[in-house]
Amino acid sequence: MNQPVEQIVRRKLSDEVFDRLERMITSGELKPGDDMPSERVLMERFGVGRPAIREAMQALANMGLVNISHGERAKVLQLTAKSIFRQVDLTAKIMLSQSSDTLEHLKSSRIFFERGMAREAALRIEPQDIADLEVIIARQRQSLGQAEEFISADMRFHSRIAQISGNPIFVAVSEAMLAWLKAYHTDMLIWTGKEKFTLVEHEEILDRLAAKDADGAEAAVLKHLERSRALYTR
Repeated sequence: MNQPVEQIVRRKLSDEVFDRLERMITSGELKPGDDMPSERVLMERFGVGRPAIREAMQALANMGLVNISHGERAKVLQLTAKSIFRQVDLTAKIMLSQSSDTLEHLKSSRIFFERGMAREAALRIEPQDIADLEVIIARQRQSLGQAEEFISADMRFHSRIAQISGNPIFVAVSEAMLAWLKAYHTDMLIWTGKEKFTLVEHEEILDRLAAKDADGAEAAVLKHLERSRALYTR
């Protein structure tokens, strides 16, 4: 019986360089804020040419591990939940644009997530949180008829609720989902009355949060998002 052919694929030099540079970062040899070694130093250290170094460095930059500025040494970045989600922004938007089912799944996921955030916020909310949310609603009211500003304040309201959790991953997830949905927010929002519904519902959510009423806050968020989910469409 013939054995299947198992071809050995030769790796590109830049892939090998990438692995070694990544190891320098993950091992702690290079820390956030540190300058990466110069191209010349890396060429000598690894015994490779400039193209392999540059290709590997660009791959690190694409992953959000380093920042490359023209005329300056590349710098190691501090990875955060927010920066990680930013790396997939474009891919997520392309995926959403290709399937109405995916957009519906995202809207459902957001409702599930926001209900949980409302419950968590109701248990943890402090006077400063209430004051910040009141300011956001006031700014949103001042933005009536200005779609971009109104939607921006809308997003700040929901991400600020996520911040009450004290969990930066929750905040990053909230901001990412809102940013992905924003691309599909239609002009329906600025039809007469639609934006006023949003303001009233935000006030209801804040009232329940301020009262530390977890069930009421969740119900208010569900009512708000179920009504507004039709505003996001391909």
